[in-house]
Amino acid sequence: MIGRMRERVVAACDGASKGNPGPAGWAWVVADDTETPTRWEAGPLGKATNNVAELTALERLLASTDPDVPLEIRMDSQYAMKAVTTWLPGWKRNGWKTAAGKPVANQDLVVRIDELLDGRSVEFRYVPAHQVDGDRLNDFADRAASQAAIVQEPAGSGLGSPEPPPAPDAPSARAPRKRSGGANGTKASGGRGGSARTIKAKFPGRCLCGRAYAAGEPITKNGHGWGHPECRTEAAG
Repeated sequence: MIGRMRERVVAACDGASKGNPGPAGWAWVVADDTETPTRWEAGPLGKATNNVAELTALERLLASTDPDVPLEIRMDSQYAMKAVTTWLPGWKRNGWKTAAGKPVANQDLVVRIDELLDGRSVEFRYVPAHQVDGDRLNDFADRAASQAAIVQEPAGSGLGSPEPPPAPDAPSARAPRKRSGGANGTKASGGRGGSARTIKAKFPGRCLCGRAYAAGEPITKNGHGWGHPECRTEAAG
């Protein structure tokens, strides 16, 4: 035996944009040997496209992991994966221009990712998004990115944040957990509906009920993200 090889790190990253472009966020997660999430980070992007969010998530993951350790990255973005595994070499040869001679979209992020990939052993693995029995790490990153896009606040293991809640558009959200007790009326305001914290939305978004809410409107956690306070007790209906 010639020394011990350092183990490969398995990770996932994802981006979200509520409106594309709209309020956006990014997230990455690193797992232990049992593929249990151990370290993660998520952050807001203000108003951005989904592609910017996806590339930012990849850039932040690469910047936050040891370049000397082989890395497996799971992603559900065909664009971000093809950008770095298929299109990037040609773009670089062409002076960061596409085959049509146009500047590469999101060039700053693509160039930064290229720099971070230099000399590293990285395997990209595509995993389908929003599957009931889908990839555990991708699901975690998806939920964290969605939450960051909605609340526009940073989160992560280093900040002591709780595990991100299910995203409103995830399959698990279609079978909500039943709640016991709580108010049975639909009028709720100022955070008085149970123990949920009510805040003012920093950006427009969409509630689990399907209706939109505007920036400045009161929103509260409904078990599957953020939405109208009155929908918190109706989520199981």
